Amino acid sequence: MNDNQDAFGHLLFDYLEGQRGVEIIEREDGWIGTSAGPPAYFAEYADWPPHQQQAIQCVVGRVLDLGCGAGRHSLYLQQQGFDVLGVDVSPLAIEVSKRRGLKKAQVRSITQVSAKLGKFDTILMLGNNFGLLGNPRRARWLLKRFQTMTHQHARIIVESNDIYQTTDPDHLAYQEFNRQRSRMAGQIRIRVRYKKYMTPWFDYLMVAKAEMKEILASTGWVVKQFIDSDKAVYAAVIEKQPTERHQE
Repeated sequence: MNDNQDAFGHLLFDYLEGQRGVEIIEREDGWIGTSAGPPAYFAEYADWPPHQQQAIQCVVGRVLDLGCGAGRHSLYLQQQGFDVLGVDVSPLAIEVSKRRGLKKAQVRSITQVSAKLGKFDTILMLGNNFGLLGNPRRARWLLKRFQTMTHQHARIIVESNDIYQTTDPDHLAYQEFNRQRSRMAGQIRIRVRYKKYMTPWFDYLMVAKAEMKEILASTGWVVKQFIDSDKAVYAAVIEKQPTERHQE
């Protein structure tokens, strides 16, 4: 990602420097909205929604935080004594997380993580970061890769959004548009804009609980627990299935 494409990173960096800005989300059908913005990305544990507070207590061992952003989850875990590596595709997001005190952070996309980083006990994907899996096919490919870079009793802690819990006609029309193209209803194609900066278009996957279970099938991972919120957003603790051992 070059500097002109790092809209998210520039938003975080400006906020760190005391400037206030708005993150614009543009969807391929022309819909435009805003995110919760920097205050949410920099929030301390006490200000997180309860389902995130509960989910992060399920972390064990060495942690890989995928899409770490400004480092709010990684920094909390680091303060609790965990060995945490934060990764993000945004160079400026990684710079921000380091300036805020994150000891281990690297610029990497989700498709660039591998066993070369070592083995982990928890892969963290809060902040609706199940969406980084992109689409069902890539999700299954990545979940199988996560098998190779985690220990036997590892877990993945994710957050997603049940997009069916809406009555917004624009969102319902886009879901139908996706189905007509043989895409999942929640497989949205978006880009992020901030000031003069603009990311490339990318797929972001939001799923209902049953869809998450379907994607996980045959990947070696299974949902252990769902953690609900008072909105459509929810967290899930996903555990690695034990490898079968056959006696001679």
